[in-house]
This record gives sequence, C-alpha cells and structure tokens, in this order.
Amino acid sequence: MASARRDSHSARSAANRIPRRDPEQVMRLARLGSMHQCRFSFMRVLTRRMARDRWAFSRTAFDIDSRGVGHAIYVAHGPERSYSLVAFAHDLPPEQRSDRVIATAWDATFALFDGEPEDTDVERLSQNVPLQEAGRVSGNELTLSRANRSVRLWEHVVEALAAGRQPDSEKLNAVGYLMRTTAVYGSGKFGAADYERISDRPEMQSPFQAEMLSVYLIRAFVRDLVDHMAQVRGGESAVKLDRGTARRLGIGNSTGLGLGPFIINHPVLFSNWIAAREEAISRVRSLTAAKDHEIDLFRKVLHGSMRSVANWKSDHPFQAEKLLDLKRDLNLLNGRVFGDALGAERPWNRLVTWSETALSAEGQELVASLILEPYGYLVDELTPNMADTCREAFRIKGGMAVRELRSLIERCFGWSLSYNWASPENLARVWYVSREKLEPRIGERFEEPIEPYELPLAPARDAAAAYRTLRDWDDGSPVAEFLLRHPEHRHTVRRAQVSARAPYGEIRDNTIGAEMIPIDLLRVKLAFFGATQFDPRSDRWLRIRMYSGAPYPEELNDENADMWIYTEMTP
Repeated sequence: MASARRDSHSARSAANRIPRRDPEQVMRLARLGSMHQCRFSFMRVLTRRMARDRWAFSRTAFDIDSRGVGHAIYVAHGPERSYSLVAFAHDLPPEQRSDRVIATAWDATFALFDGEPEDTDVERLSQNVPLQEAGRVSGNELTLSRANRSVRLWEHVVEALAAGRQPDSEKLNAVGYLMRTTAVYGSGKFGAADYERISDRPEMQSPFQAEMLSVYLIRAFVRDLVDHMAQVRGGESAVKLDRGTARRLGIGNSTGLGLGPFIINHPVLFSNWIAAREEAISRVRSLTAAKDHEIDLFRKVLHGSMRSVANWKSDHPFQAEKLLDLKRDLNLLNGRVFGDALGAERPWNRLVTWSETALSAEGQELVASLILEPYGYLVDELTPNMADTCREAFRIKGGMAVRELRSLIERCFGWSLSYNWASPENLARVWYVSREKLEPRIGERFEEPIEPYELPLAPARDAAAAYRTLRDWDDGSPVAEFLLRHPEHRHTVRRAQVSARAPYGEIRDNTIGAEMIPIDLLRVKLAFFGATQFDPRSDRWLRIRMYSGAPYPEELNDENADMWIYTEMTP
C-alpha cells in the first residue's frame, strides 16, 4: 500500500519536479548552524527500525551495590543478532567530575558489545572500559563511552524518590537529563571494531547507528540506576521515577570543537546526509496537493515544535537571539497554516517559498524539516543513502586534464577565488590540537604562536592557492604532472574531484575567518544525530539533549517509535 501511494505521488510530481536547493544556498555556515532534527536524524532512524523489526530488550545483569558501584548489562535483540551495553557504575568524588576529554574518571563508563558477552568478556571489559582512552577494547566492541551525573539534578532526584515523592518538575525541565555523555567513540577507536565490519548489516547501514543504540541503552541504565540509588537510601519509603517523567528526560551531552574537523574531513559522508535531506525536501515540495490527514499531522508536529521551543532555554546571547527569532517565526507559521494555505496547489512548495522571505534561517530550516513528517512512505527509503562506504571517491584521478580540475574548483570554491587571502580578517583563525587538552581548538593566528601547528581545515583558502598555481598550466596537462611539481596541493585536488560526486560536501564559507562562528559546525552534525535543546556555553561548545521524549526499551512499539520527538504526541 505504501509503495502504491509513493508511486502515485511520484507520478503526479515527476513532470514538474521542484529541484533540490542549490549548495550555494544550503551550505552556508549560518544555515547549517540553524538546522533541526528531522525524519533523517539517526536516533529516529534507529527507533523506527527497532519497532518495525520487533526488537526485544532484556536486562541480564544489574549488580550495583549500595554505593552505586558495579556493572549492568542491557541486551537489544534484533532479528538476526544481538547487541549488549555493558555498563560500569562508579563512586566518583565530585572534585574528579569533568567533561573534558582529558578526564580520567567518570560516574559511568560503557561498551557496546557485539552479541551477548560471556563472564570472561565482562571481566576483560571491567579492566579496560573504566579507563577509557588509557584502556583497550577489542573487535568485539562497537563503541566505548562514558557519562557524568548532572550536578544540578542527580542528588535532587535521588533525595525526592527516596522520600517517596516525585522530583520537582521545573528542575527537571530546566536540566532535562540525569547524566550527560562526554564521548561516544566508535569506528575503530581504541581497538573497537571498524565500521567496515558492520557496514553490511541492515540495522547498521545508516550512519552512527551503533553510537545511537549505545545512548538509547545508556538512558535506560541511568533511569534504573537512579531508582536503585533512591531505594538504597529510602528503603520501603522510596518510589520509582514516574514513567511519564522519566520519558521526558533524555541523555545530555557536552560537545566541543572536535565535531568541526569531522564535518570538514568527511565531505562525501557529509554530502550524503545533506543530499538525502534535500532530495526529501524536493520530493515533498513537488507534490501537487496535500491530503487532509497529511495537513493534520503537519499541524500536530508544528504544535509539538512550538511546545519544545517554548521550553528551550539558553543564556548565551547568540542562541537567545536566535530563539527569539524562532518563536516569532513559529507564531507566523502557525497563523499561515491554520487558514486554507495548505489547500492550494503545491502547498509545501508555497510554504517553503514563503518561509524564505518571511522567516529567519532557523525558521526556514524548521519548516524544511517539518514538511517531511507526513511523508515517511515517500522519503524514508532515502536513509540508507546517507552512509559512505565508497573508497574510490578519494583516489586522485591523475589523468584528469587541468582544465577540468579548474572547472571543478570554480564550481565548488568559486565564491572564494575573489577573496583577499592576504587580509588578516580572512586568515584570522587557526585550527590546531591542544597538547594540554588533547582536543581540537581554534586560536587567533596573529595573537598566538600557533600557526606552525595548523590543521588543514581551511579548504577554501587552499583551493584559492591551488587555483592561482594552476594559472600557469596548460589546459590539457594531466593533473598527475601538476601534482609532481606541486604536491602541496594534493588535498585540494582530491577535494575538488570528490565534489563531482558530493555536491553538498563543501561549506561555502571561510572556516578560518574572523566572522566564523564555530558552533555552527557542531550544530549541523548534532541535528543529524537528532539532538534538541541546543545550549551554547560559548561560541565553541554547547550542551544538548538526546532521546528526550523517547519511549524506553520496554515501551517501544509502532505507535511511539517515531513521533516521540514531539513530546505531547507521545502516548
């Protein structure tokens, strides 16, 4: 039936298809930094699949003592294989609690095991997982992660439950999580399995599914741990966290500049994410009409978004201003769609076109996400396209003629070729790795002695330099000959050639300019994860929530597996 509906929609829209938005429009930092979760967000892809394929869940161990120390095992049973979160709880003194990568102790540490672990596996993991980077895991583990309790909320919740009452709802809403992860490592980190090992598994083909499964199971462990600690303290007087209250709580995350290099260094993968979303937006915009039930669903998710944004708080001036704009946008949007505007021909195209002049970038991108919600049958098939398993894309084509290389650079980086790359404001920043913090950092080129340590994260500047050098080369010369003389431009040549198959892989802004806002790079990746409640703590790191509103494993079903992101729609 879904296939028939999809074919019907495709037939109606094929003749006059609305094209995808141009990369020149989409790939601007201000727009990328205004994106929201959508149907393609990796958390929702996972929960939909688990419900559809009837995954089962079990807790096979919960050996936690009265101090909150011990281990637990949560197993997710899929159609063909199982995955187990092995969790270790620790009694961490408050003065040792830190979100920094260089921390050496945490309130909880985790590994996602491929299958169901034996006792010997648990013993091996107990000697390594609590050490995180200082330990080593094996190819049987898919992720390694850690989390810290919320200083503001954990003790309050334990105390309230131990006394037989539910915690204060205002305090819960203000924080939104009991623990926050400080890292969820995968893809070969510290001995864990490379993505290639699992990339052919249907449940792992979409990006970051192992990581998202880890966080989903961590959330269940955190709820069970807070109930356990309350029972230890209160005995027979203690109560468990209310089911609805628990569902509103997510897992927090503190994210710094490490996500910036990831986006820049993975142009094919990044392009696949954006291209899938843009193709979906194009399909929906091309529909000639919207049915009543599709309009009703859109209005419901709009109301859910309005409620979420009303609860979205940030003290950072940058985000606070964007939130004011977004609240205004939502009021305008609500007024727009509660008339007969969606009954017109091509209603979604009209709505997107209207938003481009009436709303801020935040509002425009929210509209682009929301119009996808009624059309899962039309767009969800695109999610497998978001992965990147093509090694060939990164092999330089030495036989390409210089004229073709010039054309690729002009198409992808043309906006940057007229920049004055000797100007201090265009060269103001340097990306480097801090030796003290072991994290990516951005420094001021003309104020700090850091230029010798610069990471190659300025593709626009480097493309302009390569283009200048190419002026002296004959159009018919092969790229291989050019690179023999100028090997310093290999990475630019590779990126230019990659752009032919990854049109959304390059950011159309200067990533080392004085006006660059680093958290824009973080925001777009986290939006694809499915994060909400973005709360910058500076222009270089922020806090988010994951799985807020999601059903817990024992609750997951077809009815609540997707729209949980719009919390008042969750049963």
